[in-house]
Amino acid sequence: MTLVRLFGILVLGSTLVSGAPLWADDTPGLVEPTSSEGTPGNFTFAAVVRRAQELATTDYQPDRPALPDYLADLDYDTYRDIRFNRHESLWKAEGLPFQMQFFPRGFLFKDRVTVNVIEDGAAQVVPFKHDLFDYGKNQVPDDMPADLGFAGLRLLYPINTDDIFDEVVVFLGASYFRGVSKGLNYGITARGLAIDTGLPTQEEFPIFREFWVFKPAPDAVDITVFALLDSESVTGAYSFVIRPGIETVMDVKARLFMRQSVQKLGIAPLTSMFFHGENTDRFIDDFRPEVHDSDGLLVQNGTGERIWRPLTNPLGLRVSDFVAENPRSFGLFQRDRDFSRYEDLEAHYQNRPSALVEPIGDWGRGVVELVEIPSDAERYDNIVAYWMPERVPAPGDELKLEYRLRFGQDPEAGLLGGRAVSTRIGAAGTDILDSSQRKFVIDFAGESLAQLSPETEIEAVVTSTSGELSKPVVQWNPHLQGWRLFFELKPDGEKPADLRAFLRHDHDVLSETWSYRWVRE
Repeated sequence: MTLVRLFGILVLGSTLVSGAPLWADDTPGLVEPTSSEGTPGNFTFAAVVRRAQELATTDYQPDRPALPDYLADLDYDTYRDIRFNRHESLWKAEGLPFQMQFFPRGFLFKDRVTVNVIEDGAAQVVPFKHDLFDYGKNQVPDDMPADLGFAGLRLLYPINTDDIFDEVVVFLGASYFRGVSKGLNYGITARGLAIDTGLPTQEEFPIFREFWVFKPAPDAVDITVFALLDSESVTGAYSFVIRPGIETVMDVKARLFMRQSVQKLGIAPLTSMFFHGENTDRFIDDFRPEVHDSDGLLVQNGTGERIWRPLTNPLGLRVSDFVAENPRSFGLFQRDRDFSRYEDLEAHYQNRPSALVEPIGDWGRGVVELVEIPSDAERYDNIVAYWMPERVPAPGDELKLEYRLRFGQDPEAGLLGGRAVSTRIGAAGTDILDSSQRKFVIDFAGESLAQLSPETEIEAVVTSTSGELSKPVVQWNPHLQGWRLFFELKPDGEKPADLRAFLRHDHDVLSETWSYRWVRE
């Protein structure tokens, strides 16, 4: 069930080769519109909604025409050797604030993805052509089929310096997309929809089969992308309004149409990687202290309670549900930002973005579900989180959803209350031969905690669903200007223990709720 980390692999660089811009007079240019949707001033999100609604009345038919052997037989390295020619970047010659580039089909990316540009209300298809790419050492003919199409797209914008266009969003593979903000590099991945994730049956992966990208104005600070989603069970129309910057923010609207029933429907899914971290209490033969794109799940339910669940790399599949009626937010975060936590000069895990989903409107009753998948390497995405409605939609149902998705270094920057910034686990008790008892050490930090006197009497409220807990101890931590919580757990045989803890003073809650599932492994 793990996913190889291939999405955005071409993001690592592009070879600069000579070639005419896509818009040059001697190039095919855009394909002329062939329907009323291409009439100037007529193309709107409603047109994509109609496409999705009509598609839902027919059987699923993937758009996957046969690839020539020189593309179909590519492996990881040979596919990665194909680089987009930056001179061909859409809108580069016009000096617009955004540029668009494309990914070739091949290797694992078999589906043909159609990309359209919306200008003056008209939708026009961007045609494939040989000179869009430098093929490296791959041997390909000059007369490649004109109907190959693309595997995906990426958008560029100068978020770090005014004169360099940085990649800010990538749509590649199924319904996956990545965002990055100023000073950070790619890490966590979002996707349009998750279907039947974490079940013993085969997971279903919907695909964004067509995109419509609005040509930006000369002074644009955002860009709009429409997408058509398709799968065996669901079709959908998506609208993304993307604003890159210190935070890269996406305002997302979705209209979903159910073709057939599913067991699980995951809304606004986030996918990440957790190999090992400070809370890993088994030996990992790695010189690096921690290896992860995200270290915890944050859930803020409709009552305002904030729950922090540190991530794990379990030995067996682990699924956890957090009841969240009309959730305020949920996300996968990278809270550890110190290089010394990772000691990796290539991956720079301290610079991976956090991602926060903020629902717009009432989503009703449901749960935020966290799926943690066993993984033996950092190349696998083994963490998935999404919101799941209590009532599974039936065939013929329609769902309307809106949410804001934030990619950034610290989406919690304005939070004053205490946050659980580290979780450590080790042996407990006085019998060195008995390793069954476990000690938990949690550090809480935050502006409101830092303002308290070190002599303040802080109380910890700690509960467990099984086993015996020692009396918790809270201690001032001058290195964090916060407070450290200690307690020990004596497990009840093989029973897992669901632990919760928070800090308070005179009945005033000072921190979020730390939540952890301990399982004997």
